[in-house]
Amino acid sequence: MLYHLLFPLSEQFSPLNIFQYITFRAVSAAILALIISFLIGPWIIRQLSHHQIGEEIRSTGPKSHHTKKGTPTMGGVMVLTAILLPTLLFAKLDNVYIQIIMIATVWMGIFGFVDDYLKVIKKKASGLIARYKLAGQITLGVIISLWIYFRPEFADLWAYTSIPFFKNAVWYLGWLYPFLIIFVITGFSNAVNLTDGLDGLAGGLLAIAFTAFAGIAYVSGRVDFSSYLNIAYLPGAGELTIFAAATVGACIGFLWFNSAPASVFMGDVGSLSIGSALGTMAVLLKKEILLVIIGGVFVWEALSVLTQWGYFGYTKKKTGQGQRLWKMAPIHHHFELSGWPETKVVTRFWIIGILLALFSLTTFKIR
Repeated sequence: MLYHLLFPLSEQFSPLNIFQYITFRAVSAAILALIISFLIGPWIIRQLSHHQIGEEIRSTGPKSHHTKKGTPTMGGVMVLTAILLPTLLFAKLDNVYIQIIMIATVWMGIFGFVDDYLKVIKKKASGLIARYKLAGQITLGVIISLWIYFRPEFADLWAYTSIPFFKNAVWYLGWLYPFLIIFVITGFSNAVNLTDGLDGLAGGLLAIAFTAFAGIAYVSGRVDFSSYLNIAYLPGAGELTIFAAATVGACIGFLWFNSAPASVFMGDVGSLSIGSALGTMAVLLKKEILLVIIGGVFVWEALSVLTQWGYFGYTKKKTGQGQRLWKMAPIHHHFELSGWPETKVVTRFWIIGILLALFSLTTFKIR
């Protein structure tokens, strides 16, 4: 918005020329997101506490988590506000990349809000029925697939995805590509949701992942940098740097309140929406495969749940009594029950996330 309002005035007042630079607008968005989090965070926490919007803890979960019962949840509203407002202010709103990722974030934010509302306010333990959430995620994937298909900006690379470690290597999927889009968006929306189980875990990992994607978005939107790194040049994709930077600022600001012991939890309104935004970011930048590395911890968390479920079903069918592959899934609970303090699990998962993000960036030169 500010770009559209102020940059045209740069001919009369040259300092406003600074709004043409993505780096300036991205840094501004990150700082503003951080400030917004600090300003509205205490008020949102007070409102959630006043209305008794507190977390319900599963009786089957680790005993150490029972003390968290009643901690305000739905703090994802704070994160979404801190993401969307700076993006609206500093991004080019006529940019198709920004339009798509904003819709993806808001879309799943609505589903997450309804899920939290049913669980916390209406006291329905299951929240929004799983098939309804899945329908929302699949529908979002279909919408984005059609949006990309009919927009000329994506005409040359519509059904391609980049392959890491290989120079100028792409994989053409044809009409299978929409299924990849649906899988990536649905998978990471749910994976982030599963990861959001320890104080600061999901917020820190999301900040790390979006930092990596901010860099990728910037170089992908620059013809000189993309040519040097032998990656697909995506005109206009640089605007995603602003969204990614705002997300980093919002997640770091949220960590101020969510770090152990947490004063507020993200809730599904945050985890489902930002998870879908992460998947959408990878789709728009043609880095769906690289996302498996950047978001490796999220993948690990999701796989631990799938393998636990699969192994339990297999052993129950074979022996009549189901057995667990992990002490508890998602995997962060396995380490908790193995004797790791919660803060140690979070810190070590952050370290793994940082290493994976750094490794992902090296793939641009390891070809």
